[in-house]
Amino acid sequence: MMKEQGEIAILAIESSCDETAAAVVVNGREVRSNIISSQIALHTLYGGVVPEIASRKHIEKINQVITEAMETAEADWSEIDAIAVTYGPGLVGALLVGVAEAKAISYARKLPLIGVHHIEGHICANYIENKELEPPFLCLVVSGGHTHLVKVEDYRSYKILGRTRDDAAGEAFDKVARAIGLGYPGGPKIEKVSHEGNPHAVEFPRPKVADGEYDFSFSGLKSAVLNYLNSCQMKNIPIVQTDIAASFQKAVTDVLIGNAMHAVDTYGVKKFAIAGGVASNGTLREGMRIACEEKGVEFYHPSPVYCTDNAAMIGAAAYYEYMAGTRSGLDLNAVPNLKLGER
Repeated sequence: MMKEQGEIAILAIESSCDETAAAVVVNGREVRSNIISSQIALHTLYGGVVPEIASRKHIEKINQVITEAMETAEADWSEIDAIAVTYGPGLVGALLVGVAEAKAISYARKLPLIGVHHIEGHICANYIENKELEPPFLCLVVSGGHTHLVKVEDYRSYKILGRTRDDAAGEAFDKVARAIGLGYPGGPKIEKVSHEGNPHAVEFPRPKVADGEYDFSFSGLKSAVLNYLNSCQMKNIPIVQTDIAASFQKAVTDVLIGNAMHAVDTYGVKKFAIAGGVASNGTLREGMRIACEEKGVEFYHPSPVYCTDNAAMIGAAAYYEYMAGTRSGLDLNAVPNLKLGER
């Protein structure tokens, strides 16, 4: 691997849910390799992620993805400056596999160890392809487990403006997809069939949280879809899968964009980014692009491969931790409910 003097190369590991991933990232923004072993096909059999199965698959795959990441980057261990790993939030068993692996490599290779927050990784995914992006900016993190509206005040400094009170956006996609017979994973399947549906066929509610102007709540929206389906069945009204999918997706994206733009107005920022698995949704991306354009705000988003769980984003976040002097001990443990901003 060609590495200039003074450059920092980090081997990053991500195993918080059902992707086993490893990457070599230089200076936080240059990805030399990004290897992902997905378990989607396996968990589709069960209609969602089974934590025990996910953990076992991580154990099977983790050495393979690390070896492949090093080979793809053409990196020698002597060129690696630190080992980074997601230690929370996520599924505890899945996290433990990555943390144990990273600690073993750190100890054996005498390399610094850096524990990385998973959501911080998602936010930092925006730095990979947008070399000019620097804080401060606002970021909407939307995934299967998280919906956060964050003010990125500086590298490593985050202020949570809003979060979901119940279901995350991605979780709602999965549950609605299951209810209308699309199966798992819900997000991509709803997006695909929505192209053939009418987003105004059913006017589902756009939930607001009375005591949290930037907070989200998708449980009621999910219930509204289920109630609509039950009503159709009781009245023998045909259920048009594509219309329901499109109408539900429109309701979710309207809420996400509405809260995001409200924060843009309040905080007067001129840079806005999205991150997380749901950020790969084309309808959300296009809606956010238009909303930002209307307000004269620069809009940033990672490519879909950097939206879903991956190790490159962990390597990006780890670089700024490394430069700030952050080092984790060999007592680093998985923290499944780790809050953003905690260290």
